[in-house]
Amino acid sequence: MGEAALKERVSDLEQMMMQLTYQSMKTDMAVQELANEMKEFKNEMKEFKNEMKEFKNEMKEFKNEMGEFKDEMREFKNEMTRYRIESEADRKRRNKEWGELANKMGTIVEDIVAPGVNGVARQYFGIEEFDSFAVRYRKISPDRTQRREFDVVAETSDLIFIVETKATPRTEYIREFISLIPELNMWFPVIGEKKLIPIFASLNILDDQVAYLSKNNILAMGMRDDGMDLYNPDVREYLK
Repeated sequence: MGEAALKERVSDLEQMMMQLTYQSMKTDMAVQELANEMKEFKNEMKEFKNEMKEFKNEMKEFKNEMGEFKDEMREFKNEMTRYRIESEADRKRRNKEWGELANKMGTIVEDIVAPGVNGVARQYFGIEEFDSFAVRYRKISPDRTQRREFDVVAETSDLIFIVETKATPRTEYIREFISLIPELNMWFPVIGEKKLIPIFASLNILDDQVAYLSKNNILAMGMRDDGMDLYNPDVREYLK
């Protein structure tokens, strides 16, 4: 082999060794870069796991707080229920005591019935305000031979309310009021122009007495838990 050919082959071999070395270095760099990326990825995964663990702890804490909140809300609702029950019982007791006191003092008309008429008129007749309203209204008959006191007389443009009140609603008192109604035209000539709303009022009226009043187209007004109310509001449609 000639010297020139030998030099050429050595040169080729050196070139190949350089390329192999370059490729090896390139591979080492790629492996190192991949190793760095894997290390970074592992760190990110570790950080992610830590964040997830922290998130789970926060969620657990949140659930515990929600559980405590639900318990507090349940306790609050129970307290409100107890308060409503106690308030309702207290209101019933006060109404009863108020009625008994007014009955003893003889002021049942002024303290209970008169305000009750306003409430009943508003609820069942849509009356916000009467044109005239009189309590213990004293009147003389047109021929001036009789005097009579009416517990409550209230008027609107087309209605006149006549209220008879008794602390004890005996049947004989109801019968007397029934007998009085045909005579009311004499005492109140305006009844010919306005519809009469007769009401018999007491703190408490028995069922058979309510039935008796209903049969004679008279409204029965008595005490309920939250104040005076009509026991037979359906009678309204039969009033003329």
